[in-house]
Order: sequence, then C-alpha cells, then structure tokens
Amino acid sequence: MAALASLSKVCTRLAKPTLRAGLNKVPSRNLNLLEYQSKKLLEESGVAIQNFRILEGKKDADVLKDFNVNEYVIKAQILAGGRGKGHFDNGFKGGVHFTKDRSEVVPLVEKMVGHKLITKQTPKDGILVKKVMVADSINIVRETYLSIVMDRQHNGPVLIASPAGGMDIEAVAEETPDKIKTIPIDINGGISREQAVEVARFLEFTGPLVEKAADEITKLYQLFSKVDAVQIEINPLAETDDGRVISVDAKLNFDDNAQFRQRDIFAMEVHEDTDPKEIEASKYNLNYIAMEGNIGCLVNGAGLAMATMDIIKLNGGSPANFLDVGGSVKEEQVLKAFQILTSDPNVKAILVNVFGGIVNCATIANGIVSATKTMNLRVPLIVRLEGTNVNEAKKILQESGLKIDSASDLDEAARKAVQSI
Repeated sequence: MAALASLSKVCTRLAKPTLRAGLNKVPSRNLNLLEYQSKKLLEESGVAIQNFRILEGKKDADVLKDFNVNEYVIKAQILAGGRGKGHFDNGFKGGVHFTKDRSEVVPLVEKMVGHKLITKQTPKDGILVKKVMVADSINIVRETYLSIVMDRQHNGPVLIASPAGGMDIEAVAEETPDKIKTIPIDINGGISREQAVEVARFLEFTGPLVEKAADEITKLYQLFSKVDAVQIEINPLAETDDGRVISVDAKLNFDDNAQFRQRDIFAMEVHEDTDPKEIEASKYNLNYIAMEGNIGCLVNGAGLAMATMDIIKLNGGSPANFLDVGGSVKEEQVLKAFQILTSDPNVKAILVNVFGGIVNCATIANGIVSATKTMNLRVPLIVRLEGTNVNEAKKILQESGLKIDSASDLDEAARKAVQSI
C-alpha cells in the first residue's frame, strides 16, 4: 500500500489547515493487478482509455487484424516499475517498445513472452512475462493527476487533483502545494456535477474539454464506489492532441472486507513473485512472511510477532519467518501453520509464542499436539503460552507425552530455541 502512504504525506503538506491532518492509511489487502487488468476495469465502467489488445505470443497475432493505429506501444505485463529501462534474460533490452509498423509487433512480443524481465523493482532473477499489452500510443499534450481515496479523517472518500501530472505527487505537494486540490465527497450522494466541473477547471482543462474531463471524473468515482475501492489513482489523466481526456495509467486498491462482493476482481489477483508459502497461508487466513533465519515462529498478533523476532535476535538467533495465526484460530489452522513452517528447509527449530486474549490457549495446545503427531515433527519445538485457559493448555501439552519444551516467558523461550539448534 505504498501509494496510499504517499498520499497520506501529500495531504499533510496541503495549505488549508482543515486538510493538514491528511489521509490515514487504510488497512487493506494488497491485491495485485496487472496494468491491463486495471484498464479493463476502467473500460467496463466507460472510462476513456487507450485501446489495447493482449497477446501471449505468435498464436494471438489475429487479435491485431482489426487493430489499426498510428503507433503501437508494446508493454510487458509484470508487477514492477521501470519496465522501459529493464532487460530480459535472453539479452533483449527494454520491456516497453514503440513502433508504427504493425508487422513488427508480434516479433517484439515473442522476444518478451516466456522470458524474465529484470528491472530495479524485480527480484534479482527477474519476473517471467506471460502476457504483453499492445496499445494505441496516444500523443499527450498535457498531463494532470487525479486520485480518489478512502480517508478516515473525513469518514469517506476524498478526491485529490493536480494540474501537475505525470510526476511524483508527493514532490508536487512539497514544492508547490497550491497545485493540489482536495475535495471530500459525500459517500451517500456521490460526486456532484458541480464538484466534477470544479475539479476539471482546476486541472486546467478549457473549452469543451471541461465537460469531457468532468464526465471522466464522474465515471472514475462511480467505478470507485462500484468495485469497493479504497484508492483509484490516475497518473496521468491526459489531454491528447486530438481533444480527448484519457486515463493513461491507473493504480487501484480494494477493500479486502468486500471480497465477498467482488469475487471476480479478487480472482484476478496475480502472484508473480510471491512466496508460495505466503499464498498457501492466506488460504487459511494465516499471515506469513519468509525471512532468512532458521527459527520458525508461530504467534498470534503482529505486535507479538515483532517482539518475538526481536527477542530471538537479542538471544543470538535469527527468525525464519513471521507467521501470525490471528485471534480466531482453529486447531486445523495450527496444523497448516506447522506444515508451512516445516516446508522451509532452513527451519531448524520452532518457537510458539501465544498470548491468549481472544485466542484460547487450549485450542493452540490441541493444535500443537495434533500437528506434532500428524507430521512426526523432527525439529525442536519450544512453546510459551500465556492467557486464557493457559493451565488447561499446559496440561494438554504435558499429558501428550510428546517432546515439547515449555517455557515460562518469552526470553526463556527464545533462549531455548536458539540453544536447541
């Protein structure tokens, strides 16, 4: 959610005192969509975009038969910036190319698909390109900026606009705050025509383009509401040489609590460079992040996870992961957590640190016993439990007859985990 964090900084620099508090970051799942997927969502809502086609190789050449434009832009589709300056593992340079000759498009696509594109934002080995977007390369006369974000400060959506588009909006806010306008939107009534026209004029559209820009702004807000977005950022919202107002590049973030309403959108999520263990964990409502150490950590709550990793470090060890089972964990989730932890060959010991507030320690204990028996666990297991039903939980562990090393506090648990390796 880096984009939302940047927008929070933008609003703290705004000139009007009532807006200085800024936009608070909204906790949300980071749903990853490729560029063309975002464009499809805009297109389906009637938002003006560049015409485009998607190719996966020579077999899709027919989709270009009726696609006649003055100039084509060919863009590798991966979840990373800096594509134009990147290079492929086959030696081909650049993930973005331009050509006016349609016969050159498919050969360019062939040099991208099936190869890894390496940029400053990708892993060292790059990301495999599976799809390429071929779009109309429009001639941009002027670039503006527009975003709509869900803002806790205003208890609803806020529109942020600037005539200085195509650049870092945070830098614009810092250097020329007068070039940024922020307008709270009534979440029940939506954006009014008056507000849309006001923003269009602030963006310095003139003549008939004022109404066109206002139409695009209205459609973007309608999309924001329809898909349960927490952010739509258009940078740039461009004026073209043939008198159009086009959303050239879009970033969308969605409310994870609305997944049940937006199943089609969440089904589009891309997992290009995501650890398979992280994907598997999310299926069971577990939060997992791999690290470089050798002590697997199972905890409940992000704060406790951070504290556990810190104490392991202080005792000379190194955590292998961040795994948070949450507050409503069930026994089967504990089993899955152990399976995920032990699937990492670097894990040489497991430390369970649970504080039972909402969580019932007995549930965790039963899950630990079940997982240990089911998996025939072969690495040292250190358990520290505290809170709800802790005495019953300790009894379950003691009577299991399994080799489980209990600890009375976190420091002792971390010390035992480090010493067990």
